[in-house]
Amino acid sequence: MLVYSINNISFSNNSASQQTLIIQISLEEKNFANVISNTVSQVYAQGPGSKATAYIKLTYLRDSRMLEKAFGLNNPYIFVTYDRGVNITVINSTTPTLTFEGPDKNVFWSASLYPAVLYNNSNIWDATFRNSITINGTTVYGLMIPPSDFNSTIRVVVEWNPSLNEIWSFNSSSGYFYININPGG
Repeated sequence: MLVYSINNISFSNNSASQQTLIIQISLEEKNFANVISNTVSQVYAQGPGSKATAYIKLTYLRDSRMLEKAFGLNNPYIFVTYDRGVNITVINSTTPTLTFEGPDKNVFWSASLYPAVLYNNSNIWDATFRNSITINGTTVYGLMIPPSDFNSTIRVVVEWNPSLNEIWSFNSSSGYFYININPGG
């Protein structure tokens, strides 16, 4: 019983505790993607001039030690991009490994009503956290955010201001995602 208990809290490779931690992080990633995507959908459905705010509480995605223990990564980042919905993954900044399905899935997608494909446009991503990764020879742009830059509660503000360009930004000091959608703009 003692050996079982130690394995459940040690986060050693392929232990029950590591698998539980991976599941908890994955659920938080999916929830984060859902919150952003649903807020974008709400604004898109309401039309030009609309604005919506949502909040999400983060526990695991803001703790680099937990991400390192779960995935065996050094220097983990959270990568956020958009392709007809929000994609979120935890990656190593130097050699990202992306798995879209199966038991080792680490990319979580949440569909949105807003049908835009934005991952291929470097101009819309705020320069502070803008980065790119390569997937099968395709350059994918998005926001690459260190876990330590997340506050415990993130505010997601989405608006459709036709006089502004499409923008995705993150302010680490206030824990604030700002998104302006501009369909056709």
